[in-house]
Amino acid sequence: MMRSRLFLIAAVIAAAVIAAAVTADSYAGRPPKIVVSVPDQELALIAWGKVVKRFPVSTSKFGTGDEIGSYRTPLGQTFVSAKIGDGLPAGSVIKNRNATGEVVNANAPGRDAIVSRVIWLRGMDGTTAHTRDRCIYIHGTAEERLIGRRASYGCIRMRSKDVIAFYSLVHIGDHVRISDKPLATFLPPEEPSLLARAD
Repeated sequence: MMRSRLFLIAAVIAAAVIAAAVTADSYAGRPPKIVVSVPDQELALIAWGKVVKRFPVSTSKFGTGDEIGSYRTPLGQTFVSAKIGDGLPAGSVIKNRNATGEVVNANAPGRDAIVSRVIWLRGMDGTTAHTRDRCIYIHGTAEERLIGRRASYGCIRMRSKDVIAFYSLVHIGDHVRISDKPLATFLPPEEPSLLARAD
């Protein structure tokens, strides 16, 4: 009797937890886990309808698109297909997805190197079909002064400290949505406060 009662209580608790998760996920509108907003020039990790982490980025100075040779940032759904740079010091130069052994300082004059970490994206729909072949990465840049502006040649650039932090949070297979909409579009509306005035 006691065993069946404990089983029933456990089943009720499990059902409540699953229902809460489904409700929260439905309320959040099942947003992508990782969103890059081109108009905001920001990358965000979103969980349970809330922004957990937010980083400034730099997308292409040539605009958006996925045409080969366009140097544009693709729009649409992608996923992390490879991660390169485990354990490299900040500012480590990465060329052809290999560390060269050189380390450059942020904003070093005349240097526009890929540095610190590379997160290689692969497209998941028609608007991102050429993403992997075009070598579209999320990567560190030596030109940190340009972060927050559209200045890249198609990739999504980040400051070294930010890309190192982001790299540790993402996994192969994680989805990355690159969007021409503000980040606010991917979040549920704010719930009104109980203290909000009715007038």
